[in-house]
Amino acid sequence: MTHPDAHHLPYGSLLDAHGRRFAAVRLGDQVIDLSALTAEGPFAGLFAEGGLDAFLAAGRPVWSAVREMLVAGVSDPRASGIDQVIRPLAESVPVLPFAVADYVDFYASEFHAGNVGRMFRPDGEALTPNWKHLPIGYHGRAGTVIVSGTDVIRPCGQARTADGGIRFGPTQYLDIESELGFVVGTGTRLGARVPVSAFREHVFGVCLLNDWSARDIQAWEYVPLGPFLGKSFATSVSAWITPLDALDGAWTAPPPRDPPVLPYLADSATPAALDLELEISLNGTVISRPPFASMYWTPAQLLAHLTVNGASLRTGDLFASGTVSGPEREQRGCLLELSWNGTEPVKLADGSTRTYLEDGDEVVMRAYATTPRGPIELGEVRGRVLPAEESFEATTPGD
Repeated sequence: MTHPDAHHLPYGSLLDAHGRRFAAVRLGDQVIDLSALTAEGPFAGLFAEGGLDAFLAAGRPVWSAVREMLVAGVSDPRASGIDQVIRPLAESVPVLPFAVADYVDFYASEFHAGNVGRMFRPDGEALTPNWKHLPIGYHGRAGTVIVSGTDVIRPCGQARTADGGIRFGPTQYLDIESELGFVVGTGTRLGARVPVSAFREHVFGVCLLNDWSARDIQAWEYVPLGPFLGKSFATSVSAWITPLDALDGAWTAPPPRDPPVLPYLADSATPAALDLELEISLNGTVISRPPFASMYWTPAQLLAHLTVNGASLRTGDLFASGTVSGPEREQRGCLLELSWNGTEPVKLADGSTRTYLEDGDEVVMRAYATTPRGPIELGEVRGRVLPAEESFEATTPGD
């Protein structure tokens, strides 16, 4: 009998009780030890290091072959040897499943960008003149991408006060951004460009992503070069990467584009928008359900624009959608929008309210897709806020 989760099979990396790192595929509340399963045979060495890096670099033919092996093996675990390498998920600790090479974050939701524009440019156009011509993005900090479940320390930085003064200290406006991340497998040479039609040849899979944001630090620093310290302190990703192959049938038509996009961004001939429903929970209260299918710019367009200048891809590159928001209030993807910049507090089940995050708050993001083979729940991304560390550590030159 086929396991009900056999059509998903997301990939991750775990530490067992002895500290051994191993690559794994999740099967409900169990995991298949890929490092042990592939110690011999055609995929020998592919997962020997305990992570996904070598596997991601191997390319789509290998990704498909390993998935076919796993799908067949799960249906007959004794014959395939899977019954010898399966164990309870609860006995292991998830770690970051791949080495993040570069990290780019986009701004692909028209509803999110429009809301932000209306808040901060009430007398002007909601969208900037370039917004519908190209996917806007910024380069983040790969070294601070962290796995789900890792606590987030409230960052410190400069911010401007209401009277125009400058203060240094913990952010007073700590926010979340509910996003989808895309994990690059095969790279490109410097100078090459990836067309929208080649998206699946380079992107292995997707994961949920929380782009933590210090809004007061961000507001003071972002002109003229964009986000920096207000974003770079932490970015949380799911411990489990859902392969694109698991999401066949979960794609739909993208929103209409007006004005028409340039030829290198044209993708209207294919169902290029991913149909996912995201869910944001704060201290156990669901506060939003953003629809990913409403994103103006599709994943393939994001990748095409990222590389159109010849910037090369590397195995482990991570690019994110930007905040996912829909047209309704209950579909907004961050507290900036949900509280309308602090003027409309969000009510929680315990009777308390939030405009921005307080120390001790825990945020959980989930996502769901419907496929012809059954529903899929992506790996969650979870994070709890810890108080700021305000003192500087003493250092010695050269340390």
